[in-house]
Amino acid sequence: MPKTVSNSSPIIHLAKIGKLDLLRGLSGDLLIPPAVYEECIVEGRQRPDVEIIKKAARWLKVQKPQDRNLIKLLCREIDNGEAEAIALALELNADLLLLDDAEAREKARIYDIPVTGTLGILLRAKYAGEINSLRHIFLRLAKTGFWVDEKLIHRLLKEAGED
Repeated sequence: MPKTVSNSSPIIHLAKIGKLDLLRGLSGDLLIPPAVYEECIVEGRQRPDVEIIKKAARWLKVQKPQDRNLIKLLCREIDNGEAEAIALALELNADLLLLDDAEAREKARIYDIPVTGTLGILLRAKYAGEINSLRHIFLRLAKTGFWVDEKLIHRLLKEAGED
């Protein structure tokens, strides 16, 4: 079964737009490190979307990465959740790592870890017929405070046949 590891950002943003279930289609279980669980559930307990994430916790599996040295090294430049997610993906030889932060994605690519983010998940869902309009979803996402370059949005809409 494919292994997918996620950082908090895709989980939080997809929950905010009611599309967290799209992550279930990526693999049977979605693996998250403890720092991501902490950020999504514990630190996020005041956010309205935390209940959606708590329900998903049934199929979100928390797994602790073992390589503390790698995590320390990565934490010099990226957040702890991103560092733990990269370390866990590397240890598990994950098929996919979900990250939105550009610097964290760059670090993951150094280790040859396949990476996608919230927008990539939405594009895959469009191709799979799970969502009808990326444009509509992107507008909802923007209202949550998710920032993305306008040129990238136009490129993705064109790629999805919505230009």
